[in-house]
Amino acid sequence: MARPDPIEFARLKLVESVRAAFNDTARGETPVPPSDEALFEKDTPIRMVHADVVSMMVGGMAALLLQMLHPHALRGVLDFSNFRADMHGRLRRTARFIAVTTYGHRDDALAAIARVNTIHAKVQGTLPDGTPYSATNPRTLAWVHVTESLMFLEAWLTHVRPDMPLAEQDEYFRQFALIARRLGADPVPETKAEAQAIFREMRGDLRTSPEAREVAQLIVNKRIEGATGAVQPFLANAAVDLVPPFARTMLALERPGWQATPSKLVTNALGGTLRWAFRQKPGGSP
Repeated sequence: MARPDPIEFARLKLVESVRAAFNDTARGETPVPPSDEALFEKDTPIRMVHADVVSMMVGGMAALLLQMLHPHALRGVLDFSNFRADMHGRLRRTARFIAVTTYGHRDDALAAIARVNTIHAKVQGTLPDGTPYSATNPRTLAWVHVTESLMFLEAWLTHVRPDMPLAEQDEYFRQFALIARRLGADPVPETKAEAQAIFREMRGDLRTSPEAREVAQLIVNKRIEGATGAVQPFLANAAVDLVPPFARTMLALERPGWQATPSKLVTNALGGTLRWAFRQKPGGSP
């Protein structure tokens, strides 16, 4: 009987552990199968960017930090989720939504968007000052989308492909806009320059608060379950490093400083290892 290849065995175990971290096996979830009838074609910018597990984790944490500075987005999380108790579950559900809408069959993608719209319709209330808020507010949704698209792409440029042409970066925003509009966001950027302009314009909507700082500390410091937890501090430092200085100040977060270099090295090494495990090329997509 032939001995199993130890390298191949290690690769398969790594793939298995990553899939377990991003799929709720207790609920019967399995990885989203890439479809030839997805909303986006293979090897287009959105499928390449969203394929990289590590840079998406870094970008996702950075985006979530920025979103907590919007009082409407923050209050929706505090009032209608168990984020404090189940941060991993919240991040896993977000990752699955991104996977389904990017790679899944277009019918599954549209169904996932419809489910989120149904959930958002129930998320409404008032801020501590009495101002009403709703998760269907187009401007709040625009902030969520702009922070995600900018941070996902910035993490990809920083840790995977810094030489990505600007034309491909713009195409990424045009593609992601399709999902944002179906979710009700407005305004929605179709180029990187438009995204940066909307980001600057919406800074006036942001507020610091003890609650925003508390959630920020939770995002940065609470360990994710499984093997990923061991490298999470490095990924969190990489995420904080992506956040603009004004936002770090509002969230009482310090720039990683000397820790930025080892965090980048670990993040890049982990990303390369996972691409090897999943047999992905840096510029390829499922």
